[in-house]
Amino acid sequence: MLRLIYAEHFCYLVRGVVKSRRIIYNGAMNNYAFVDGQNLNLGTKMSENPWKVDLFRFYKYLQKKYSVIKAYYFIGYMNEKLQALYDDIADAGFELVFRAHDDYSISRKKGNVDTDVVFTMMRDFHEHIKDMGKIYLISGDGDYFKTIKYLHDKGKLGKVLFPARKKASHLYHIIGDGYYDYLDNPDIKPKIAFQG
Repeated sequence: MLRLIYAEHFCYLVRGVVKSRRIIYNGAMNNYAFVDGQNLNLGTKMSENPWKVDLFRFYKYLQKKYSVIKAYYFIGYMNEKLQALYDDIADAGFELVFRAHDDYSISRKKGNVDTDVVFTMMRDFHEHIKDMGKIYLISGDGDYFKTIKYLHDKGKLGKVLFPARKKASHLYHIIGDGYYDYLDNPDIKPKIAFQG
């Protein structure tokens, strides 16, 4: 029997309309996932054998394999031409987080989301410390290493899931084999790859 702890509402964007979803947290694993969208997309697209992640299958994989109850998908600035992509991400179950930029910055910077990922990770860690299970990061970027090492030392790191073996920072090897995996591994890729 699952023990109810609390319920939470959050909002996300679908087809230009703000929707809300209610999440029921229970006494089981309350794990969170943080996806660096650009790193996931480029890592799989530019891998030795390019492939595309099916976001619906990937979200289900995170839920089933890692008991993820909340998954953030961080993306660069909002671009109206990409609304269909945003709809797909939200429809798959991810909570979209956009990088804040002013109009001047958009044309001069890439959509680097690293600080947003770290901030949201640490905010959730501190706000939900009593009921949060583990944190999973989907990125191969070494810029997250200090945060990941801190979470590891606090017993809150689930795993770092690298989009591609060749694009993964070697810094994460310090925390040990059990704390990272590769999405392009033959036992994972068929479960989350776009088919069609």
